[in-house]
Amino acid sequence: MEQYLKLLRDIRDHGTRREDRTGTGTLSLFGYQCRYDLNDGFPLLTTKRVFLRGIIHELLWFLRGETNIRPLVLNNVHIWNEWPFQNYLRENNLEVENPKYTDLWHSKLKWFVEKIRSDADFARRWGELGPVYGRQWRDFNGVDQIETVIRQIRETPFSRRLVVSAWNPAEVEAMARAGLPPCHTMFQFYVQQGRLSCQLYQRSADVFLGVPFNIASYALLTMIIARLCDLGVGDFVHTFGDAHIYLNHLEQVDEQLDRTPRRLPTMTIHGRQQRVEDFRFEDFELKGYDPHPAIKAPISV
Repeated sequence: MEQYLKLLRDIRDHGTRREDRTGTGTLSLFGYQCRYDLNDGFPLLTTKRVFLRGIIHELLWFLRGETNIRPLVLNNVHIWNEWPFQNYLRENNLEVENPKYTDLWHSKLKWFVEKIRSDADFARRWGELGPVYGRQWRDFNGVDQIETVIRQIRETPFSRRLVVSAWNPAEVEAMARAGLPPCHTMFQFYVQQGRLSCQLYQRSADVFLGVPFNIASYALLTMIIARLCDLGVGDFVHTFGDAHIYLNHLEQVDEQLDRTPRRLPTMTIHGRQQRVEDFRFEDFELKGYDPHPAIKAPISV
């Protein structure tokens, strides 16, 4: 994972200081690319522990076309909670009396998540993120892009049109109201010598917190699609627009960069799946993961 660590160093050492939507501030580079050979091991960061269980549940949630956080909450995956919570505060005029990241804010967030878990009607109203990733992957203006690209890979593997887009201009505002317009906006598959590669374009990348998730998620997605198309795996290519480190993550970045990477783990997928809907959390087995301890950092919403 030296590619990822080099990205962190380059942003830390050469990034431009910029204001941002969240009010936190960033160091940022525009235009960057990393490449990971998936035959070298599963690219799960070892210089800090990464929440793989959450990555798997989130990816399967995307692939089912879901956009409500309740299935994630029921599996104790909380990576999307803060966006619908912020929307709940805004819609109920609670933002002024309850500013972000105070003790009161955290207690209200805890209450909100428990309400999502226990009250299906409340979850239907307030747990919805809008037409984000899963919706666009499975129903982009009536097109099931995942089924389409699988069919195209099987029938025309050398096509240059093996593309899935999450960026739907007609629905970006609807995404923004309850959640966040897609950060990982488009990915393209490429078949060569019986191996499937994937390139992701990510318009905006929280490099310390989010990018390790994105790398593992798209590596796993490549493995899933390759399995359904009877192909081996090739490279995951990660292309960035605005790659940034939040200013309140700089100490954590320095701590991580002081650590020595360890050997990558391996990922095995069990079962005989025929469709993306056939994959279950229990089908994925990670072996040999020996990371450094986790490093906590606040998320900017």
